Amino acid sequence: MNSSRIVSLFGLIIFMAIAWLVSSGRRRVNWRVILWGTAFQLVLGALVFLAPGSRRVFLALNDLVLKLLSASEAGQEFVFGVLGTGKSPVGFILMFQALPAIVFFSALMSLFYYWRMMPWLIRGFARVFTRLMGVSGAESLCTAANIFVGIESLAAIRPYLARMTRSELCTILTGGLATVASSMLAVYVLFLKDVFPTIAGHLISASILSAPASLIMSKLIYPESGTPETLGLDIRMSKSDDAGSVDAVINGAMAGMKLVMGVVALLMAFLSLLALADMVLGGLGRWAGADLSLRRMLGWMFVPLAWCMGVPAADCRAVGGLLGLRLVATEIPAYQELAGLMASGALAGVRTPTIAAYALCGFAHVASLAIFVGGVTALVPERRADVVAVGFRSLVAATLACLMTGAVAGLFCR
Repeated sequence: MNSSRIVSLFGLIIFMAIAWLVSSGRRRVNWRVILWGTAFQLVLGALVFLAPGSRRVFLALNDLVLKLLSASEAGQEFVFGVLGTGKSPVGFILMFQALPAIVFFSALMSLFYYWRMMPWLIRGFARVFTRLMGVSGAESLCTAANIFVGIESLAAIRPYLARMTRSELCTILTGGLATVASSMLAVYVLFLKDVFPTIAGHLISASILSAPASLIMSKLIYPESGTPETLGLDIRMSKSDDAGSVDAVINGAMAGMKLVMGVVALLMAFLSLLALADMVLGGLGRWAGADLSLRRMLGWMFVPLAWCMGVPAADCRAVGGLLGLRLVATEIPAYQELAGLMASGALAGVRTPTIAAYALCGFAHVASLAIFVGGVTALVPERRADVVAVGFRSLVAATLACLMTGAVAGLFCR
């Protein structure tokens, strides 16, 4: 094992140690969750990177996603003309060439849900989490659902939300923030597919790896102090309310369009606020004789954490900057910048881009925290105080979970 992989292995321990140090109850930690969750991540990482025949499965999944993206271009081109394709004369336009894929993938996932394909997969993952890690059925189901969908996962456990413990609430928030919806994954693939041909397969495995990582970090940061209502129980997902396949596609497409508008609003708001913060800090920096910006300051904070994932020292500043950008401005501009760094040759080899792609694969940023906290409190307003109380801890846990996923990639990546 080379030195970089050894660093990644120690990084796994360091990230869990950080979570334990800021825990709300270090003596109450359920080490069964930690041990089985870590083992699950390591086994899955070995299967993805090392197992014989895994590369063929990996490439098949990658090719499937790319073909689906190619199919989504038909609708984009019909609506936006040449601006909705890679042949646009004015270059890449996020609104016309990337975000419309969300509508297509949302409709497709809705159709799969109606056909009972998604519930079958989600219940399978939830059963593994419940049986191996000893967490409650409700939080297992929500965490498993987050591998495939976003805030919609809350609907699967709505009947149990009002009676959940604070630890369970922290877990469902962390699971939502540490993973990404399949519809958003398509956007990241569009950014990186030209410079990172196998990115789709990597992002699928990253989303799966982050699910057990979110359980590990949430149970370290906010250990269980009560007895969950669904402890040890398998929870079934409710059936689709759609009247048929066409109705499922229509409802999925409408939900996808709402998501597109939400993404557009968040990007405009947070990138503008980031620019304003940089203007203020830049002015203060010039007065003090220093070059300051919010992103640069956050980047410095993430540099040692990037090194702990196994990122080569020469690339730690760049990856730290990407992680800082994700925290305040969402993962979309972070992935877009990662693509730019790869295209320019600023990141040597495949190790750094692979680790960065895995670590960025999550909604661990301020905007999504507001969305998930708002979503839970809208469903159970009587638990607002409890949800708000665990909100910041869930963001910390989700960030550490994404870093842990990056470290797993670093452990097995060549």
